[in-house]
Amino acid sequence: MILLVEDDPADVELTLRALKTINLANHIQVVRDGAAALDFLRTTKELPKVVMLDLKLPKLSGIEVLTAIRKDPRHKLIPVVVMTSSREEPDVAACYALGVNSYIVKPVEFEAFAKAVAEVGLYWMLLNQPPRV
Repeated sequence: MILLVEDDPADVELTLRALKTINLANHIQVVRDGAAALDFLRTTKELPKVVMLDLKLPKLSGIEVLTAIRKDPRHKLIPVVVMTSSREEPDVAACYALGVNSYIVKPVEFEAFAKAVAEVGLYWMLLNQPPRV
């Protein structure tokens, strides 16, 4: 399962469409803010194989969510991929300092965005070999 943490409805729709083209759309849980992401992780029995995390979120920022994930022994090994519009070096540096697995700047063009999402989904869901948690 992929946990998509994204508040922009257009980006959610584009992400779901891209994942549907590679048959991964039925393996996705969408939450719209940082607090909902942490609530989901606390209450779910099936941990996601990857968290796709936006940085600019309501309630708790993506950096706050990433911090909480990395501090929780149950969740700290879950791969987190930041997908954001921010190219700001402090954001990139902060995410890597907190242990993000990948930082991707969202492409503006639809085709490039869809390709990036599909590649992230394929890699983390099918190719990556995670440790047993």
